[in-house]
Amino acid sequence: MKIFIATLGTETNTFSPIMTGRGAFMGERDWFRSGATDHPTTMANLPLKTWRALAEQEGHDIVESVCSFAQPAGPTLRRVYEELRGYVIEDLRAALPVDVILISMHGAMVAVGYDDCEGDMLTHLRAVAGPDTVIGTVLDLHCHLTPAMMAQADLIVTYKEYPHDDIAPRATELYRLAADTARGAIRPVMAAHDCRMLSIWRTPEAPARAFVDRMQALEGRDGILSVSFAHGFPWADVPDVGAKMLVIADGDPSKAQSLATALGEEVWAMRGDNTTRYFTPDEAIDRVLAETGAPVVLADVSDNAGGGAPSDNTEILRRLIARGVRDVAVGCFWDPMVVALCREVGAGETLPLRLGGKCGPTSGDPLDVVATVQGVTDDLRQVGLGGGTSSLGPAAWLRIDGLDVVVMSRRQQTFSPEAFTNLGIDLAARRGIVVKSAQHFYNRFAGLASQVLFVAAPGCVQPDMRGLDLKRAGRPLWPQVEDPFAA
Repeated sequence: MKIFIATLGTETNTFSPIMTGRGAFMGERDWFRSGATDHPTTMANLPLKTWRALAEQEGHDIVESVCSFAQPAGPTLRRVYEELRGYVIEDLRAALPVDVILISMHGAMVAVGYDDCEGDMLTHLRAVAGPDTVIGTVLDLHCHLTPAMMAQADLIVTYKEYPHDDIAPRATELYRLAADTARGAIRPVMAAHDCRMLSIWRTPEAPARAFVDRMQALEGRDGILSVSFAHGFPWADVPDVGAKMLVIADGDPSKAQSLATALGEEVWAMRGDNTTRYFTPDEAIDRVLAETGAPVVLADVSDNAGGGAPSDNTEILRRLIARGVRDVAVGCFWDPMVVALCREVGAGETLPLRLGGKCGPTSGDPLDVVATVQGVTDDLRQVGLGGGTSSLGPAAWLRIDGLDVVVMSRRQQTFSPEAFTNLGIDLAARRGIVVKSAQHFYNRFAGLASQVLFVAAPGCVQPDMRGLDLKRAGRPLWPQVEDPFAA
């Protein structure tokens, strides 16, 4: 059996002020024209490594194409997407014939002129490979499940966990299904149900935890091959935005549709139980000041680079300074200019700086400070998704009015404590820790914290879905309307 594998993706926030260009795919993060599996593990190459290892164990041939994943931001430039798509298609043509195509994508990538990059990519793959090749894709659960994806792929599997700690298991699931399909052992049919919802589901917590466990218990029984809950990515004004249920059954489309609908109705019924309290910056700071135990972790969800935000909004830091709070660590700000100035003077020096507020209205105002450089590094690293290390680039640790602030050159959300500790910051000695992240920080920071608070400060990843300006959604969505299914 010959198996063709590739990774191409990003998550697009159409409200982000940052366009996604060539450097975001080919310089800023993971870029391999081929051979990504020969390099250290990252979120981007983990599915490829998983597929290669499984294929080699079974004696199959692997053809490895592009591995490229850009940091979430605004729409990708048209010419950039078409160039990247062209590399994958060129490699596929050279590899033909192939039995299986496995591609890791995000599922919420938008380019100028393309609302559905993944559906477009699958359409091109199908046109080249033909109707008999098995095509499977693994997607982030924050995807838009579109008609083109459903029509062109034989198999779609999404992550089940948020934080996404199950990338390798989902890649394995897709591989097993694709291999069984190619051997003729199963005949997968897919069906979806539109939940008509905009929401965030944190899977370590109720009610999502029990629902994910129930999904997995249904798989492998009564002809059900796979169950995925596509949470959707609300911050994208595209026609297929919103949550959907996906079921793959063995040769029985009515069974797949029936279960997808039933599970989708369960999700709808749980909407009132799926609540997260979002604190204002001052409410969260009050909790920090009242806590006498371990640090309080504050998640600056609205300025999360992982949702396409610049990660340069200063509002929470501004309020900490204004209220005279000390011994709180804050990170990570994206401000390469500040990092360059700090690296120029070095550790131990004090200098005036204008921090943040650079990318657009959602960045807010810059903050003028006098900072002491506590440390600098050429390459600050943290533990990322999939357990590999990810680079924040050149970085600086600043002491500002008794607060510890981490500034990075390579925009990325805060995943792990190493974003602080690798610069020398002792988090256990701090009263609070502010992380610019929405959820992926959770599993690695919760053990340090007395409390974890989600904070709705200004930014372009606002958690209140009611105010999102979704002109192109094409149908009503909860919570923007109370009953999106009403005639």
